[in-house]
Amino acid sequence: MTISRPHSDFPWVKGFFGGIADSWNQLGRQTKFYGKTLRSVVLAVTRYRIELIRLIAQMGLGAGALIIIGGTVAIVGFLTVTTGALVAVQGYTDFSEIGVEALTGFASAFFNVRLIAPATTAVALAATIGAGATAQLGAMRINEEVDALEVMGIRSVAYLASTRVVAGLVVVIPLYCVGVLAAFWAARFGTTVLYGQSTGVYDHYFRTFLNPTDLVWSFLQCIVLAVVIMLVHTYYGYTARGGPAGVGEAVGRAVRTSLIVSAVVLVMISLAVYGQSGNFNLAG
Repeated sequence: MTISRPHSDFPWVKGFFGGIADSWNQLGRQTKFYGKTLRSVVLAVTRYRIELIRLIAQMGLGAGALIIIGGTVAIVGFLTVTTGALVAVQGYTDFSEIGVEALTGFASAFFNVRLIAPATTAVALAATIGAGATAQLGAMRINEEVDALEVMGIRSVAYLASTRVVAGLVVVIPLYCVGVLAAFWAARFGTTVLYGQSTGVYDHYFRTFLNPTDLVWSFLQCIVLAVVIMLVHTYYGYTARGGPAGVGEAVGRAVRTSLIVSAVVLVMISLAVYGQSGNFNLAG
């Protein structure tokens, strides 16, 4: 006598719902880790100040040969110089086609502040500081150094994750300043020196459309992005598994996830602050 299996015993059904359950559980574990990390920020600042200062110096100036060029700050400066130069090249070319190339200064004041500086800073933060944090924590995890910290009575989440979140938050301040100034300089240099536009015309439209409130919101965007990126990278590094190959996989997953999340957060904040119209009207 043969007994037929119920439909729930089919492998594809189990695999489908099992994948959904695993993804949901993964999201729950991440949310729990993020909450614990944020709750431990006060403990990290008060109890682990020496480690926090060391991480700030390492993230801002780099270690080893990176100290010569200024570490992450110099990398962000180089990146924003190239993106700011694109504003000059693309903006001047497009505006000149309709005879309003004088508005290139407007493009620099508008796009550099609202989009280019926060996005470029987020990419640099994820690719340098974030990836480095994931690799460090992953190496500590597979070498059982995290377990050793727990045995010694040190709260590993506060000591390893929360300190890096605070350090990334502090480091993003000079990163943002360098990024904005470099983007402004590159756009002005490309427009006035390479394309020959009058500096008076460029500065007039640049100062007219540069809104100080936009600078404040852009700075707040960078702060939020720094916290989100560091939370993602510390989680993947803290939970790395599988030896050196697992650490490399964790770094790749962390960079990919942080870039996607930072892009979504940037769009959501921009829509919440500026609205669909961008709070901008050009009339003449």
